[in-house]
Amino acid sequence: MLDIFRGLKNLVKVSHVRIDSSIFRLHYSLTVMILLAFSLIVTTRQYVGNPIDCIHTKDIPEDVLNTYCWITHTYLVISSFHKQVGRDVPHFGVDKMPTDESDMKVYKYYQWVCFCLFFQAILFYIPRWLWKNWEGGKIQALMMDLDVGIIPDMEKKQKKKLLVDYLHDNIRQHNWWAYRYFFCELLALGNVIGQMFLMDKFFEGEFLTFGIKVLRLSEEDEERRVDPMVKIFPRMTKCIFRKGGPSMNIETHDALCILPLNVVNEKIYIFLWFWFLVLGFLSALTICYRFVVFVSPRIRGFILGSRFRLLSQDVIQTLVKKSRLGDWFLFYMLGQNIDSIIFKILY
Repeated sequence: MLDIFRGLKNLVKVSHVRIDSSIFRLHYSLTVMILLAFSLIVTTRQYVGNPIDCIHTKDIPEDVLNTYCWITHTYLVISSFHKQVGRDVPHFGVDKMPTDESDMKVYKYYQWVCFCLFFQAILFYIPRWLWKNWEGGKIQALMMDLDVGIIPDMEKKQKKKLLVDYLHDNIRQHNWWAYRYFFCELLALGNVIGQMFLMDKFFEGEFLTFGIKVLRLSEEDEERRVDPMVKIFPRMTKCIFRKGGPSMNIETHDALCILPLNVVNEKIYIFLWFWFLVLGFLSALTICYRFVVFVSPRIRGFILGSRFRLLSQDVIQTLVKKSRLGDWFLFYMLGQNIDSIIFKILY
């Protein structure tokens, strides 16, 4: 399993040039790596074994029954959810075949889990892809290796002059560039919220309250409580297999199936529920922070002063008064990448 994470680490390797915030990097680096790793894990038999094993009769080959139940669906009996396991039913939701189809909770999502996780990883990377193309390598081009403190004086003077000339000639012309980044941060927040609803749709309205139900489980009566993880990710289900007999009479076989893959799936999605909640909260705070920066020049000056303490207050106030939001954002990102001593001398 460690080999999977080592390979994914190179895939989502973060550049040493900082063109975004640490919260934004959580979306396209750590979250993408987690989703891709989960997608690979659920498709690898080495870690979870066979995805489904059904108790079969001699009339039906084992592989045929397993394949059929996997590619179609399995089900549980809704009316038996509150029956006591071991006394009324052998397993949670496993009861005799109901006469009414509305009493059947059908499970057909499990063969799509790996594809859904992979699709989610792509969605999380889209804001990064957009910003990387819109940013166009501007920060790296303006750095000119000034992130290295020890360089020849002549070379340092030439590069500083080039950078100062660019900033002077293009003052008040970076708003649109900064707005694109702020849009990508807003898109990242919308993606997290949207993915919560996407997974809720995927699990037929059971996901949004999934984590809350898991936390409340310990407070409920042990004999009456229904484990939400077993309800969404059952380990034992039933499958109906029909075939034509010798005289073409339909024979119905009600098989009992084990889904070992759901032991992994439940851990994956309870982790994702809490992770998306934390990531959404941090992203929402970031958007609030951007809004305050957008409306308050005084806050921009305070942020520059607290982040780059070598700059004098007179320099900071001059920068804020003579520049716009986009210029401030460019100054801030350059300060994140350029050596602090050189950055002080620039201004």
